[in-house]
This record gives sequence, structure tokens and C-alpha cells, in this order.
Amino acid sequence: MSIIVGLGNPGEQYKLTRHNLGFLAVNALADKLGLAWKTNKKFKAEIAANAGLILIKPQDYMNNSGQAISAVLSYYKLLPKKLGLLKTANADLSKILTVIHDDLDIELGKYKISVDSRSAGHRGVESIISSLKTKNFQRVRIGIKTPQMRGKCGADKFVLQNFNNQEKNIIDQVIEKIIGGMLELKFK
Repeated sequence: MSIIVGLGNPGEQYKLTRHNLGFLAVNALADKLGLAWKTNKKFKAEIAANAGLILIKPQDYMNNSGQAISAVLSYYKLLPKKLGLLKTANADLSKILTVIHDDLDIELGKYKISVDSRSAGHRGVESIISSLKTKNFQRVRIGIKTPQMRGKCGADKFVLQNFNNQEKNIIDQVIEKIIGGMLELKFK
């Protein structure tokens, strides 16, 4: 089973913001695979799934993303246990869990795939690491860094701004490339 999480914030006001890049990516993947989103109140997430894949959009704010992911992994018994009660620290989840999110340190139009790396200040990733007690999962970090970022607003405001049309076209191309790679590697 593969679990792919897109990070973002719920609500129409955040729909096309830079911080919702993970949601945009998993939405595109769900469309490509013909999967429908269903709200799951138990997990506090939207879920799209088939027999071997679960796509997740946590429906709590970014800083609490780890709770939904932990709940899904626990439900499907994908979290290693230690003494039957506690989660094993530093468990290797890299073969089953992929998290897609925006990254301020990567130029717009580029992306990096990493495993077992720190959060670099991304609060959604910090929440996941804290909830799962491991950073050993795969991350697809999609760049949002632009020259305008150095302008008048800080990083917190920048990530909550909508993409302009030119940026959105670039992001759509990057997402298409990432999804193509995922489909080729994981689902053939």
C-alpha cells in the first residue's frame, strides 16, 4: 500500500495559495487516476483511494497535518509498534509514505525528492515528524521561491498568497512532471 499526502490548508480562501501546493498535486493525481475525494471525519481528512493507494488531504490547518496522517497510518496498521503500545521512533516509512508540499528554499519550477530529512522550518512537515516520531519518509518538495518573495512581505504572508497566472502555469507543468514520474515508478 502507498500513501501520498498533499499538504495544504482547508477552505476556499486558501485553494490557490502557494502553501496549498500539496493539495493541488494530489488533486491532479486523483483526477489522473479517476479517484473521487470523500470526507472522512474520523481521520479529519479528505481521502481518495483504490486497492493499493490512499491519497490524503488533511482537513486541519497545516500545523496539525501530522494528526490526520498518524490516524490513517494507525488505522491501516502501518505504524511499527514497540512493546505493542508505543510507536517506534525513527521508523522507516519511506516505502509507504510520500508527502508533497511547497518549499521556500527551492526555485519556482523546480522540485526535489528527499528521504529522512529535517523539516527546514515547514510547519506541516514538523507536525508530521512530531506525530510519527520519524523523519524517515519520502518528501516531494516543490519550489515556490521567486524574486518577489524577497519583497515587502515575509515568508508567512508570501506562502498564503495566490499564484499569479504565470506561476500557476509553471506549477501545473511541474505537477504534471511529478505525477508522470510517480505513475511510471509506483503504479505500473
